[in-house]
Amino acid sequence: MFPPFAVALAAASLILTGCVSADATKTTSSIGSLTSGYAPDASSMQLVGHAFAPPAFYTFCKQDRRLCSTTGSARSVKFTPARMAQLKSVNRSVNGRIKEQHDIVSTGKSDVWNVPVNVGDCEDFAILKKHELMKLGWPASALLLTVVTHMGEGHVVLTVRTDQGDMILDNRTNRIKNWSQTPYRYFARQSQANHGKWDRIGQAGMRSS
Repeated sequence: MFPPFAVALAAASLILTGCVSADATKTTSSIGSLTSGYAPDASSMQLVGHAFAPPAFYTFCKQDRRLCSTTGSARSVKFTPARMAQLKSVNRSVNGRIKEQHDIVSTGKSDVWNVPVNVGDCEDFAILKKHELMKLGWPASALLLTVVTHMGEGHVVLTVRTDQGDMILDNRTNRIKNWSQTPYRYFARQSQANHGKWDRIGQAGMRSS
């Protein structure tokens, strides 16, 4: 088991490896030790402490505080068929019109967070989806940028907190899934309680359906 400070540093280093690609082949035996205190198959994430945000997050927040915000009284939204339709529409639209491209290619730097226009890395997809949902009236406090790992590589998705569990918007699929139904190991997400901070996530039993 990593000590808390080592776990936090590990989060930052994982995300700097870049977004996971569809043909990723790396494996790791240590990822499982990064999470603890979870409820198997829980529909909502269990938080188990604090984590450092990826360094590029802070740089982005200086440029766009609104999209970094998690302030607000709404900790989740009521999940209706209309809400689900909006999630599907936004997820599919952003995935369809933004071409995935690593930051080193598009910006010359290893990790840059932006609102994408034509191309972007995984975190850029997540940021744009948060932007689009906020335009539709979704509260920023229920839309949380989230760091995950898959086959040893860092990845970013958008967690949408609902009264029926935490739903994931991902640039690798147009399907909206509960977090426990995805193939990822979840590490950290934006904190709802402390603006600008991140929380560490316990691990749920995962199914790749």
